[in-house]
Amino acid sequence: MIKNSVAKFKGSCLFMVCGVISWLPFHTLRIFLLRALKAKISWRVGIYRGFEVRSPWKLKVGRGTIIGHNALLDARMGLIIGNNVNISNEVMIWTLHHDYNSSTFAQAGQAVVIEDYAWLCSRSVILPGVTIGKGAVVAAGAVVTKNVLPYTVVGGVPAKQIAIRNRDLTYDLSDAVLPII
Repeated sequence: MIKNSVAKFKGSCLFMVCGVISWLPFHTLRIFLLRALKAKISWRVGIYRGFEVRSPWKLKVGRGTIIGHNALLDARMGLIIGNNVNISNEVMIWTLHHDYNSSTFAQAGQAVVIEDYAWLCSRSVILPGVTIGKGAVVAAGAVVTKNVLPYTVVGGVPAKQIAIRNRDLTYDLSDAVLPII
């Protein structure tokens, strides 16, 4: 009982620390502190204010990636984000949720992988165990329950293919990061 209470207290403190980090004024300061919590994040990343990260030590973010305001990054089961990924404002990426068939409402989940050049538009939701393929686009408000093939554009609830994306992607999003926002 006491061991469980201590673990809950530690988890609550870590959640508050990550919350404070998310409102600091500079990307480099936020990245530095997340790295201190064992997150693997390139220095050439833009993490905009108000984000939420769970289990930062299980988070990996590649070079040139931008994470928008109020994005939720649930890394409890592992979250790998590639290079030059655009995660827009208010995106939610979940790696753990509850099993609705469980009599005890047990948790279930798997890691999420977002490959290079993917674009997750505002307010899209990625559920546990999903891989978003290279260059794929998830439309605003979509709920992704299954893997998305490379260079595929998906939208809707649940997300379904609506288009194909150009494969000739060479941009570097780190050039677009505003230093103080």
